[in-house]
Formats: sequence, C-alpha cells, structure tokens
Amino acid sequence: MALVTTTEMFKKAYEGGYAVGAFNVNNMEIVQGITEAAAALNAPVILQVSAGARKYASHAYLMKMVEAAVADTGVPIALHLDHGADFETCKSCIDGGFTSVMFDGSHHSFEDNIKLTKQVVDYAHSKGVTVEGELGQLAGVEDDVNVSEEDASYTRPEEVQEFVSKTGVDSLAIAIGTSHGAFKFKPGQEPQLRFDILDEITKLLPGFPIVLHGASSVPQDFLEEINKYGGAMPGAIGIPEDMLRKAAKSAVCKINIDSDIRMAMTAAIRKHLAENPSHFDPRQYLTPARQAVKDMVAHKISNVLGCNGKA
Repeated sequence: MALVTTTEMFKKAYEGGYAVGAFNVNNMEIVQGITEAAAALNAPVILQVSAGARKYASHAYLMKMVEAAVADTGVPIALHLDHGADFETCKSCIDGGFTSVMFDGSHHSFEDNIKLTKQVVDYAHSKGVTVEGELGQLAGVEDDVNVSEEDASYTRPEEVQEFVSKTGVDSLAIAIGTSHGAFKFKPGQEPQLRFDILDEITKLLPGFPIVLHGASSVPQDFLEEINKYGGAMPGAIGIPEDMLRKAAKSAVCKINIDSDIRMAMTAAIRKHLAENPSHFDPRQYLTPARQAVKDMVAHKISNVLGCNGKA
C-alpha cells in the first residue's frame, strides 16, 4: 500500500460520525508508536510534520521512516504538512512526496489568506495532493506557531463559504476554543468549545470536512504520574475528552494531537531513568517511550476519535 490522500479518509469519517487522528512525528520511535497503534486497532491515521520537525529530522529521513511504516503496517496513512507558512514550504513538501499540506494563512487579512491559499491549492491539486486551509487563529505555542490570547480569534461563520469556494481547499481548520500546546488554560479557567460556531459552519458547508487543531487533552492521572519523576506541569489543562468525542461525531473529520504524545514519551523516559539511573543505552529508555506513545495513541483512537476498525 502507498501513502494516501485525506479525500477518502474524510468522506468515510464524515459519513461514519468519527474523526481521524493527525499525530505529529519527529523521530522513529514516534512514527513506530503511532502506526503500531493504528495497525493494532485497524484505524486510518494521518502522520503530520511541522516545520520544526523538518528542521530537526530532515525531510529525507522523515519520508523514509513514514514509507517504512506504510510497508510495515498496511493501514491507510496520509502524510501531511502541519502549518505550512508559505508557498515554497508547501511546494517543497508536495514535490517531496507528501499527500496533504496545510497552508496557514490565518494571520493574513481575509483577502490575502484567500489569495495565498488558492496559490497552494492550484499547485497541490495539479499534483494530486489535498490542501487544508485555516480561518480564525488559535492561541498558544507549539513549534513555530505562537499566538497570544489577545491575538486569537474565533472563526467567523459568515466567511467560510466564500473562503472555501474561492480557494478550493479540501478541508478547513477552524478556531472554536482549542489552543496549541500543553499549557492551554490557567488554573480555574474552564475550557469550552464553541459548538454553536461549529454547528453554524456545518450548516453553511454541508458535507465539508472540518479540522480541529490544539486538541490535546492529557488525563489528570497521567499528569500526576509525570509529577512523580520531576516533570511537574501545574495548570496543564487540556480540552475535556467528552468535548472532543462530541466534535468527532460532527463535521470534524480530523483532530490534531501532538502534546499528548510528547508528554507520554517524555514521562516514560523520566520514569525509566529514575528507576534505572545506571542505564545509558538509548534502546533501554526509548523502548518504553515508544510503548507510551503507542498506548496514548491507542487511547485516542478508541476513546476519543472513534476511528478504530475504520481502516
């Protein structure tokens, strides 16, 4: 099986009332943990690469690791660029074998966002690659994305039809209250998703796949486990999983998940080294780290996304 685009994935997800997980990858163990979980649960999966990941691991290494995962697992895998900042970055990924790209023009004016997104769409579609656009800005920090709470803005439903029709995007990332990174909300601040905005957008774009970024949701008991090994993260409050489950049953066909697997992996390494201080072989502490990624992804697939058995 070769890499696939998101077209068929999203069509099935919309009709089936579930979402496909888009998990960020940075190294071999993360790729293995994600795809092994997907294979075990017979779930489709999107592996997505940020600009930071491309700088860290290089495009060539990431491509070969993903190609190996496709050959090893046999599940439908799409390779997606997360938050492409400009046409050149998107073009490089398209030419380099990615099957899906996101152009993030949300920080531009509405008119410029349309113009720049359409440029990416025209090139991508000529190569058989799908494109995700974005309207509205999420607060938070993750890799090269850094938006303050003051600059964040909800998606305006009255703009979505014009944006989709003029750009030709295949999916749309919207801002309804999620936030990038692990430290989303201050202690005592209750996370809320604007399902009213999502419902209005769904009515305006019937059958069109919607994307949620910044959807990390780390269980409290997991945070307590991290704290035992020097990884205290007070106030790391994510989006409640019941809200994400509700979103996955709606027009939301793709939910991005990154901080959860980073924290799972780091917690496993901290625990292993705390319990085995004499270990220095990376294979010794990366083995439980890979398993922690697999366990976290399996939890998301089965208990949040609902895409198990949908490959």
